[in-house]
Amino acid sequence: MRKLTYFIACSIDGFIGDPSGDAAMFHRFADEEFLSYLTAEYPETLATHGRRALGVDHLENRRFDTVVQGRVSYDLALKEGIASPYAHLRQYVASRTLVQSPDPDVEIISTDLLARVRALKSEGGEAGIYLCGGSRLAGELADEIDEIVVKTYPVVLHTGMPMFGSDFRITEFALDGLRAFSNGVLVRTYRRK
Repeated sequence: MRKLTYFIACSIDGFIGDPSGDAAMFHRFADEEFLSYLTAEYPETLATHGRRALGVDHLENRRFDTVVQGRVSYDLALKEGIASPYAHLRQYVASRTLVQSPDPDVEIISTDLLARVRALKSEGGEAGIYLCGGSRLAGELADEIDEIVVKTYPVVLHTGMPMFGSDFRITEFALDGLRAFSNGVLVRTYRRK
């Protein structure tokens, strides 16, 4: 069974973006040390246009071969004229409103998201599935998430888009790893108990 990993950036107080989902305030923490870590450990989580700009588009995927993202996350790329933001991965966008994909390499999941993600998880292979946000999507798929990698940035937003847009419930995870960076960023890895 392949793992579904919620790989997400958030503030100290658990918000992945401002109320509209914009996470641009986190970009200033992408210094040399942190980018070196991301390109070494999670190169496939960098969008294709970012990989090209950094000169690391040649790097092979290390952990994931598939990405599932929500409509709000996908819209951020579309607003920049990028219809295939993760061309180095199989791309799925969960959306009830986007009827047709603007790119042949991006598949829209408009119905039965849970069944589709379960089918992706049941495929053979070692590589996992990168859950790329957003909040509502993570809330809908919370019971399917096997691992959470949280990049916590040293800012407090006070309000915004939470990591999980769902009703109250408790799900336990165990800490698997912790990495601290000189710019104040923490990367914590948790696995489902």
